[in-house]
Amino acid sequence: MAAHRSLAPIFKAYDVRGVVPDELDARSAYAIGAAFAAFALAESGAHRVLVAHDMRTTGEELSRAFIAGASSTGAGVVDLGLASTDMSYFASGKLDAPAAMLTASHNPARYNGVKMSLAGARPIGRDTGLAEICRLADEGLEAAPGDGAVASVASDPHVERLDLLGEFAEHVRSFVELSALAPLRIVADTANGMGGLVAPAVFAGLPFDVELLFGELDGTFPNHPADPIQVENLADLRARILSSGADVGLAFDGDADRVFLVDERGEPVSGSTTTAIVAHAILAKNPGATILYNLICSHTVPEVVAESGGVAIRTQVGHSFIKKVMADTGAVFGGEHSGHYYFRDNYRADSGIIAALIVLEVLSRSGQSLSELRKPFERYADSGEINTEVARPQEVVDAIAARYGALGATLDRLDGLTADLGQWWFNLRPSNTEPLLRLNVEAPDAAALAAHLDEVRREIASAAEAVR
Repeated sequence: MAAHRSLAPIFKAYDVRGVVPDELDARSAYAIGAAFAAFALAESGAHRVLVAHDMRTTGEELSRAFIAGASSTGAGVVDLGLASTDMSYFASGKLDAPAAMLTASHNPARYNGVKMSLAGARPIGRDTGLAEICRLADEGLEAAPGDGAVASVASDPHVERLDLLGEFAEHVRSFVELSALAPLRIVADTANGMGGLVAPAVFAGLPFDVELLFGELDGTFPNHPADPIQVENLADLRARILSSGADVGLAFDGDADRVFLVDERGEPVSGSTTTAIVAHAILAKNPGATILYNLICSHTVPEVVAESGGVAIRTQVGHSFIKKVMADTGAVFGGEHSGHYYFRDNYRADSGIIAALIVLEVLSRSGQSLSELRKPFERYADSGEINTEVARPQEVVDAIAARYGALGATLDRLDGLTADLGQWWFNLRPSNTEPLLRLNVEAPDAAALAAHLDEVRREIASAAEAVR
């Protein structure tokens, strides 16, 4: 990559992601590592930073370049090696140190990136440091070594190596009563991602019969994309559940911080339903507690929270917003439709495998099948997220707001546009990084959903044509 090119295009709202080597290479990883260390140490007063990476084929090289850059500032560096993103958050909280995770999550194999946090797993987003890290990295890019100084890491006295997998697994297990767990049969599709490392460690010694599907760490993702929110990527897991007679399936994304569940009939469980199940379980142990849910979640979630004696607070989409509200309110748990689940006792960070284990405890105690357990937590029909490419996303959102405002909808702009029409509602949000609109619709039943979804999509098409 040209040394003078700005890194701004790969700095997104919450993290860094780019195609390797065209947008992100060893030189840029070195510059970002130096910028992260300079910013994080000045911000938190820490004397060291933590660095981890996932199983992507470029992970080792970029991680070493990032470490070399961080070390060049005089910072001490702890190399955590292979880790899931939630394990890196755990390390940041436990060691009270800033952490960087080299990963591109569910993106295709040609991508890599960085997720960063301050000491105590406090999030770094565009408005809380990411823009400044980008500026510092751009300033240091020209002077960064072309090879990222990766060879220097092996003998660098500032670099310590630490394996926290065992401690992380013990931490995850602390969220449930182990004696309550039943001998469930589980299929875990880790999609050749980091769940293949973490899930066996967490489940070791528990009374489950666990079959790993695609458990080999392979950053080329030879079996299917590591993006479980897309139902087509659950096909292998669903088939295996049915053929093996398993009680439950778990589908992890590439860096294993998200999880989606599949019941014994091969039917996927939405992120909203999982949020409601976990919230109900947590409120049984924390009466009256505050629970967060993002505004894409089903209306079932605040209803379940209220019925369980808790206080529900609606938030914007995205981990940096949710973690801030969690800190401000003392909330014990927060959930997102996208499979991110946040826990106060996990340094307010998200963890898919903690959420999975809590659901497994609920399932064990209930004596029910997951298809039975989920029924009280599924009260409406939803569209899932539907993306539409438009030339001027914000203008289209404004036009849709005017249209539905005139129809008497209750509107809010907490995140994009939410229009509540009593019996049904929708949210329309511009993408942070692409010329896309993201639409979610919820209605009382499938027939009403189909009608309202068709209506809103027609309105979007008409508005997009008008503002073109």
